[in-house]
Amino acid sequence: MKEYKKALVLLNMGGPRTKDELKMFLTNMFNDKNILTVKSSLLRRMIAFFIVKSRLDSAWQNYEEIGGFSPINKITESLVEKLNNKFEDIYVTQAMRYTPPFATTCVEELKQKGIKEVILLPLYPQYSTTTTKSSLEDFIEASKDEFKIEVIEPFYKNEKFNETIIKELISNVQNTNEYNLIFSAHGLPQKIVDNGDVYEQHVNEHVKILSNMLEQKGYNFKSINLAYQSKVGPLKWLEPSLETMLEKFKNQKVLIYPIAFIIDNSETDFELSIEYKEVAHKLNIHDYKVCKCVNDSDEFQDTIKQLLGR
Repeated sequence: MKEYKKALVLLNMGGPRTKDELKMFLTNMFNDKNILTVKSSLLRRMIAFFIVKSRLDSAWQNYEEIGGFSPINKITESLVEKLNNKFEDIYVTQAMRYTPPFATTCVEELKQKGIKEVILLPLYPQYSTTTTKSSLEDFIEASKDEFKIEVIEPFYKNEKFNETIIKELISNVQNTNEYNLIFSAHGLPQKIVDNGDVYEQHVNEHVKILSNMLEQKGYNFKSINLAYQSKVGPLKWLEPSLETMLEKFKNQKVLIYPIAFIIDNSETDFELSIEYKEVAHKLNIHDYKVCKCVNDSDEFQDTIKQLLGR
């Protein structure tokens, strides 16, 4: 058996493979203090229970429309396998936040391999307390000071990463000047941003970087826009919503890029590709296209190598 001193751990939210795992996913997510920011853990558990009870069946119907599971698991497993084939001296694995494989399982795996140093790569290009901070805290708590830990910072400014996004954008349309480009980011309650979360700032900076790159390369979209998806509940969320943005482009063509995601999941495969496609159809949008995430592409593997200084 090959011996390693160092491991790279990919961190992400996870996704359900069955209805039972969907219940687990929702229960764990709404019990996360970074998601439901109420101070009382008892109150959080009660709120989580009622949310899961009310949403489970309807949420599962959405998953049934994309095959009964989230694509995030198979794609991440493929990315891990490909990276392990690329690295000679680093063992690559993963830890998900809300569904298996959990951080506790990952930690035990690394201990059994005698690994002493761990590099954590949160697969969220922009920082948020609800994603990056939550996943890092989860792994660090599970590791109990077992390893020397290095954290890869948010990488939305990385040129190789952004070149990969540009390549995906251009591969989806023949004439960019016929399309309105919408960068769609997962939304956040406004109060989380007001409390100091830098996510909105990072997303805005990322859109500006990509817009400048497109301009420099001579790709002129009809318009470039930012919108937010996935709003739930009565609270005010980041605006504009994707639905509101789509209303501006009746009788036009639209290209969507899921700017906050690295791996395709239910928000890309159901929400963007099915749910909002129906909205676009009702608005008589002539062409509605959704880009794929960078996923396990060769280009993103090279981005990870670069992030590791290799």
